[in-house]
Amino acid sequence: MMFDAHIHWLPGEIIENAHFYSAAWGSIEGQLEVMDKFHIDKTLIVYPTNDAYRKMGGLGEVARLYNDRIAGVVGRYPERFVGAAILPVDEPEEMAREFERVTKGLGFRALSLATSFDGIYLDDERFCHLYEEAESLNIPIFVHPQTINPIGYERIKDPLLTPVIEFVFDTTICIGKLIMAGTLRRFPNLKFIFAHFGGVTPFIKERFDSIYRMLRGRDIVKDLFALPGEYLRRIYVDTSGVTSSHALMCTLEMVGAEHILWGSDYPGNPDIPASINAIEKLDIPAREKAKILGANMERVLSGAIT
Repeated sequence: MMFDAHIHWLPGEIIENAHFYSAAWGSIEGQLEVMDKFHIDKTLIVYPTNDAYRKMGGLGEVARLYNDRIAGVVGRYPERFVGAAILPVDEPEEMAREFERVTKGLGFRALSLATSFDGIYLDDERFCHLYEEAESLNIPIFVHPQTINPIGYERIKDPLLTPVIEFVFDTTICIGKLIMAGTLRRFPNLKFIFAHFGGVTPFIKERFDSIYRMLRGRDIVKDLFALPGEYLRRIYVDTSGVTSSHALMCTLEMVGAEHILWGSDYPGNPDIPASINAIEKLDIPAREKAKILGANMERVLSGAIT
C-alpha cells in the first residue's frame, strides 16, 4: 500500500483569506486525480500553517470550519483520505473542547499542530493535558513548521531564506525544546510526526549527544536521563518530497526505517514520482522501503481510538 503521510487541502474560505495559496490547494478532485495517477492508495491531510485566522475571527473559528470541512471530505472518501484536525492552541480551554469534539464527535484519528505559535512551542505546559489525552487514545500528532513568524523572522524577512531556513529551524527548535522539557520522556507512547525530516535534527544528532555529554560532565546542563539521540529515535518524520538519498540515509541512521513516513507535501511539492523513486532506489531491504512508503503510516494510525 502507498500511503502519503503529508498532503494539503484547504477550504475556499481559508484560501481566500490567506496570503499564499492558489485554487489548486482546494481541489479534492485534483488530489484524487494525482493519487490515482501515481497509484497512491491513501493520504493524510495535514494543515499548512497560515495567517487566515487574522481575518477570520481567530484560531477557534478557523479550526471549527477547517475540521468540519475535512470531516466532510473524509466522509465522502473514507478509503482515500484520513484527516488531521487542528486546534485553537491560543485558548487552552477551547483547545480541550475542540479536541473532544473532533475525536468523540467527528471521529478524527490524528491531529495537526504547528511547531510554535507566537513564540510558544509545543513543550509549553498548556499542551500537557492534550498530550495525556492523545497518548491514551493513541492519536498521533503531525507537526508542521510554523510559517507565520518562525524563529529568526524578526531579524530576517526574505522570500527564500524564510521558507528554506527559518521554517526548518522552527521545527528543529521545537524538537529540541521537547527533549529539554522532558516531554518526550514524560509521554513515551505519544507519536509525534515531524515534517521535513524533523528540520535539521538528523544532521546535528551527533553534536546533540557529544555536547550534552560534555556539558553534563561539567554540570552545566540538567540530567535528561538519556542521550538526546535516544529521544530522537522516538519521533517519526516524513520525507516531504525530498529526493536526496544522502538526506534519507542520514535520517535512517537517526530514527530507523520504522519511523520514516513517505510524504509528498503535495501540492507544495508537485514532483511526486521523484520522491517515490528516492525511496525505491535506497540501498536498503525491500521490506524497509515498503514500511516507509505506506506500512508505517498504516501502523501509526491503526491503534487510534475515537
